Amino acid sequence: MTITFRNETFRDDFTFRNSLYNIRRFPFPFDRDEYMYSVNMEPHVRGKKDSVFENLIDVDEHYVAEMLDRALVLKEDPLRCQALPHMMAAQWDTLELLMEHQAQDYSEHFTLTKNGDRWRWINRPMGIDDTFTFGDPSTLPYPPMEYITRQAQGDFCIVDQRDNNLWMDAGMVTTQADWSLDFDIGMNFMEWHGPVPLAHQIGVFDRALKFLLNLQQGKPTRRLNWTMTVNPRLDTSPENYHKWGPDRATVTPENVGEKMHLRVELQSLWRLPRSNAILFVIRCYLISFNELVTVPKWGRRLPRVLKSLPPEIVDYKGLTRNRPIMLDWLEKYDDGSPTSPGIFPD
Repeated sequence: MTITFRNETFRDDFTFRNSLYNIRRFPFPFDRDEYMYSVNMEPHVRGKKDSVFENLIDVDEHYVAEMLDRALVLKEDPLRCQALPHMMAAQWDTLELLMEHQAQDYSEHFTLTKNGDRWRWINRPMGIDDTFTFGDPSTLPYPPMEYITRQAQGDFCIVDQRDNNLWMDAGMVTTQADWSLDFDIGMNFMEWHGPVPLAHQIGVFDRALKFLLNLQQGKPTRRLNWTMTVNPRLDTSPENYHKWGPDRATVTPENVGEKMHLRVELQSLWRLPRSNAILFVIRCYLISFNELVTVPKWGRRLPRVLKSLPPEIVDYKGLTRNRPIMLDWLEKYDDGSPTSPGIFPD
């Protein structure tokens, strides 16, 4: 399928919008009318056609605009991309995985040709045509992880497995929901999840770590995570809190439908073949409330979920200030009818 890429922005004038097609393929994260933390892992396999699960690495209409925004972030702050020295094999694993999936599933836009360790990579949307030697970083304009993640939607963390734990030792992180690669790099799994409320007490991370330590090559897994963002801003990093934090005070009953966005992360985890590291892909999707309520099931379910949230989760996700405004606006879309199980539109 040939994708028509949108010319849009995720900062300043915020011209980001979803097409009608992209609204219906949005990964709505709530499969029922309430929410609580859980180890909501499932196999990352090909799923429903015309959904974000159709292909294992998703490319959509926002691809070019997101890559332009990533380049702006990296120009302002190069430390959003870091890799510890021992992670070079994992960098090449990551490059191979992303190139192969993009070329396989989006052949109109990407082509990968291999002649032994001499590879040619063509990225038509970004006007890239490079030939390089796999395993030789001097033949690429950037280190291998940075090179390919400048051309792939989502954030990417590579975690090394040692001492019966996982360590965040490399990453490209420019679309994160208020966490810092520069702060977390070198931390273990429990350390970088330290701020999350309630989940530690109910054992979510103990179970998740045990599960991931046993992740097998060729059997990736996935889960959905979510929060809310005022304005369609991809870069909500702690480093730039002074830019996006004040946005929360700009929401009113009149503009909440336009300004408030449900921010969903499709998180997939892949065991890498050479390095035995795990690639953690954090693919961010945004949808405004105005767009979301065009799907009646989601319009009914979202206010029910927001009402059900424990105060600790409301506070952690930064919803305390604007939840009353959001609920007042959303409740008119809840007619009290039952909602069908699952996340997809009826």
